[in-house]
Amino acid sequence: MERLQKVIAHAGIASRRKAEEYILAGRVKVNGQVANELGVKVSAKDLIEVDDVPIYQEEPVHYLFYKPRGVISAVSDDKGRKVVTDYFPHVAERIYPVGRLDYDTSGLLLLTNNGNFAQRLTHPKHQVDKRYVAKLKGVANQKNLYPLTKGMKIEGHKLAPARYEIISVDAKAETSVVALTIHEGRNHQVKNMFQAVGLPVQKLKREGYGELTLGNLRPGEYRKLSRHEVSQLLQQSK
Repeated sequence: MERLQKVIAHAGIASRRKAEEYILAGRVKVNGQVANELGVKVSAKDLIEVDDVPIYQEEPVHYLFYKPRGVISAVSDDKGRKVVTDYFPHVAERIYPVGRLDYDTSGLLLLTNNGNFAQRLTHPKHQVDKRYVAKLKGVANQKNLYPLTKGMKIEGHKLAPARYEIISVDAKAETSVVALTIHEGRNHQVKNMFQAVGLPVQKLKREGYGELTLGNLRPGEYRKLSRHEVSQLLQQSK
């Protein structure tokens, strides 16, 4: 079930704020009855009309995308930069990213038109593991990475304990490659965590989301999630 104004907005009729105005003005009907309150929720089975014209509700779709570096996790950009939906020219549905990856971060990003799915996966109380691999400036070891496992406080926020794996260390070049698994999604969280232990991130990639991995995808490629994968993610988010 989704809020009526959200469904209208997803159908491309109007912005969510404008849809709220339509509802309050009595211009929207659900199953033949005027719905003039903002708390109304609807399902895909409900007939929704705006000014007596039925709206088309899209079937939910879910995609796994390998986001390249230098791409914005958004559906548009006022500076004209490349956005993730530019890689889906043949997808008819109005999809959008679930959460975000930084402009200079590559890796696994989910896109959907399913509001309930997106909300479940991005809500702070739901816990789905996300695995990142970072190239770091400095020599990583158990001592300097230990604070990551105890729940750090960054920018006034107490973070949940993370898990790490040291993949490689180049003592001569003073660089390291470390995998970090977290289930939160604050802005720049992984970069801030490594910065806090004296290991600035030089390159970052998200390789896992729950049980999902990039598999054989290359940067800029995507695939549809199976029903089982969608159900699995929703189950993990409980």
